[in-house]
Amino acid sequence: MDEAAPRPARSMFPWLVGASQVLGLASVVLTGVWMGHYQGGFAWDGSAQEFNLHPLCMVLGLVFLHGDAILVYRVFRYESKRNVKMLHGIIHLLALILSIIGFVAVFDFHRTAKIPDMYSLHSWCGMATLVLFCIQWVMGLLFFLFPVASSWLRATYLPIHVFCGLVLLVMAVGTCLLGITEKLLFSIMPTYSLFAPEGVLANVLGLVLVCFGVLLGYLITREEYRRPPNPEEESLSVHFKTLTEGGSPSTP
Repeated sequence: MDEAAPRPARSMFPWLVGASQVLGLASVVLTGVWMGHYQGGFAWDGSAQEFNLHPLCMVLGLVFLHGDAILVYRVFRYESKRNVKMLHGIIHLLALILSIIGFVAVFDFHRTAKIPDMYSLHSWCGMATLVLFCIQWVMGLLFFLFPVASSWLRATYLPIHVFCGLVLLVMAVGTCLLGITEKLLFSIMPTYSLFAPEGVLANVLGLVLVCFGVLLGYLITREEYRRPPNPEEESLSVHFKTLTEGGSPSTP
């Protein structure tokens, strides 16, 4: 039982997590339907069908999986911290791999179609998000999963790491919204204002992504959903610090 959180907050938590998963999966499905049904499906041959992998991989990786990787610290807040760290890192690794595939797909398509790269605001924001995501993952690996930094440095960097994770989720959702608008203007600009079915579906996708981001932000920032202190883990942490840094068990 979660005694640290008020009872209404405890009762709402599973429903909010469930709603976030419905929204996240809905965003992936809507992207797949958009690219599969309206844009001709998927391929890996330099064609427009290869480009279609780009939005699908980015929504699945940088938005849905990235959000879920953050959420594991709330959902599994009573599990072993080491196991939760591993799960957090593995899901982020999957998100990173999918994101790289999505980037390769769009650059490959541009090269085949002789389309310039990196000229739009969407591409600038997307590249910034991916680069920062890579840095964030490497820093998390070095500071927390296989720590090479001192306890003081880890404690100092932790709030920065948490903040940057949330910022990256916001950046990913914002970049997706830019990409949706750009794709619609390129594909169906003459009929977009006439409420073409493809445009309506893409607009709904954008709203679902915003709702997913807002709900994740709420779950992540609510104090009552944070991982409670674990005396046993803190004791082991102090003991490890004593062995590796020469401190004493009473050292804060």
